[in-house]
Amino acid sequence: MKIVLASNNAKKLKELDAILAPLGWKLIPQGLLGVAEAEEPHPTFVENALAKARHAARMTGLPALADDSGLCVEALGGAPGVQSARYAQTAAGEPKSDARNNDKLLAALDGIAHRAAHFVSVIVFVRHADDPQPLIAEGEWHGEILRTAQGDGGFGYDPLFFVQEFDCTAAELDPATKNAVSHRGQALHSLLARLRR
Repeated sequence: MKIVLASNNAKKLKELDAILAPLGWKLIPQGLLGVAEAEEPHPTFVENALAKARHAARMTGLPALADDSGLCVEALGGAPGVQSARYAQTAAGEPKSDARNNDKLLAALDGIAHRAAHFVSVIVFVRHADDPQPLIAEGEWHGEILRTAQGDGGFGYDPLFFVQEFDCTAAELDPATKNAVSHRGQALHSLLARLRR
């Protein structure tokens, strides 16, 4: 079954593909179908994910899958939160930058000892744009923010996100382990179980 992915993030596509492979789905990034990114004006992950999924489904006529995720840092009142991918943007239309986002986060936490944080992922699946019963799954992954980056895997804030359970950052985990335990992995596995039912 062809599913439009409401994202053009190649690394996110790779993670989603690996976990959803048992369903036999073919995920197609919306950009390949000429779909522009949806606006994400909402204050919550669930509202943004739903908006992205409905937009992709409406523009393509296909079922759609959307993920809205981000990092919430306790000492920053939950920031960067839904703005995680655009945290360091200073102007509309400016390219997103993991490096600038990480630099801004480290600057915001300078001198702060309490560095607890968690990743959040909300995944929405809609059968069509006006689906009255979208499937919604959530996941959280807890850790803390380091003072310097470690590891070159993953993307986003992964090099700064230290996971006590594995004694390393998310960027140092092998992809299979990360897919099993991460916020997105948890949400996807929950969604997978519901879809199989």
